[in-house]
Amino acid sequence: MTPKDYQNAVDWLFVQAPNYQIDGQKAYKPGLDNIKKLCDFFGNPQDKIKTIHIGGTNGKGSTSNMLASVLQESGYRVGLYNSPHLIDFTERIKINGKNCDKQFVYDFIQKLKHLPEDIRPSFFEFTTIMAFEYFYQQKVDFAIIEVGLGGRLDSTNIIKPLVSAITNVQLDHQNILGNTIEEIAKEKVGIVKENVKIISGDENPVVKEIIKQKAFEINADYIDATGIKTDLVSDLKGNYQKKNIRVVLALVNELRNQAINISNDNVKSGLLNVQQNTNFIGRWFEFSKDPLTICDTGHNHAGLEEVFKQLNEYSQKKHIILGFVNDKKIDDVIPMLPSEAQFYFVKPSVGRGRHPEDYDDLLKKFKLNYKIFDSVQEGYVAAKQNCKKEEIIFIGGSNFVVGDFLEKNL
Repeated sequence: MTPKDYQNAVDWLFVQAPNYQIDGQKAYKPGLDNIKKLCDFFGNPQDKIKTIHIGGTNGKGSTSNMLASVLQESGYRVGLYNSPHLIDFTERIKINGKNCDKQFVYDFIQKLKHLPEDIRPSFFEFTTIMAFEYFYQQKVDFAIIEVGLGGRLDSTNIIKPLVSAITNVQLDHQNILGNTIEEIAKEKVGIVKENVKIISGDENPVVKEIIKQKAFEINADYIDATGIKTDLVSDLKGNYQKKNIRVVLALVNELRNQAINISNDNVKSGLLNVQQNTNFIGRWFEFSKDPLTICDTGHNHAGLEEVFKQLNEYSQKKHIILGFVNDKKIDDVIPMLPSEAQFYFVKPSVGRGRHPEDYDDLLKKFKLNYKIFDSVQEGYVAAKQNCKKEEIIFIGGSNFVVGDFLEKNL
């Protein structure tokens, strides 16, 4: 297999089952029928591995990676399934921080090309069965599986995990999951399963009650992580990580209750070495110190609110590079932007990327100091030219903006 063979195979995957709705072809296919057929076709590898299921609106990726790091520090072989990827497709499927083998991806895609006619999976269903099969073949001790979208109808919801967690519930993907917190929470709690403990990291009493009620209905123990008090810290520097750490500690406690050996030292060192152990980047990631350049993948209202709150703790002038995708509601985002900053609005390179000219009227309305660019890199180059040594550059607004930036500059 040559690099070109690999790239052609991955390109085929995107063309056959696009990541998102493109040219009228809808990639999100609610329901578990397809993934069940797929898993049956490959011998149900998801039933042959020990899994941990992590759902929620924000914090799924951070929580999954922190837990993976803790388990690695405990001496276990840990599979980790996250989405989306920032630079390369293989980031989605890792074992002990190492990206999935490209030869495996290539070989597996050849098998996917010859599926029976009655199985027509989405992109995410393809990648989910790929992760299950890889983790099974590689004999992981545990596989941490992050929910892709929602919960109830997400293709990861075919697993029977050791324990599950819902980090929080916020407004996101309303076009699919519902327009209110209550509606979205009812989709998220679809991952709650009989006799599998469910850990909740959400402080909203409404969300807590929905998760608790679902747990009661199907005989699953409900564990509230929000009351956990700890001074443990992580090398993931976002202030919002304090909430995710509590969920990780609750998960660790439940795994210990299942006779899985994890010491306090393993927890401490695992939290402090997430980036080294799992190669996790993009969450309050300090790309450079001179000038201080930070990127963060927070992309919905709640996530960006946390990001700007932390960014406002810095007194220096800020150069902020932002871009969005078509299905994100940005009317609520623009008013929260720090008015004294210099902005560089950019278009992410993906098909869903929204050109800033589309919302130029909104930017004018809030009298921001801004310029518009056709690409993330153009915006970054301009920001770097304008930024004095003691000032700050921030890159965010979308996973795809951060991905574009890291691909060109990391």
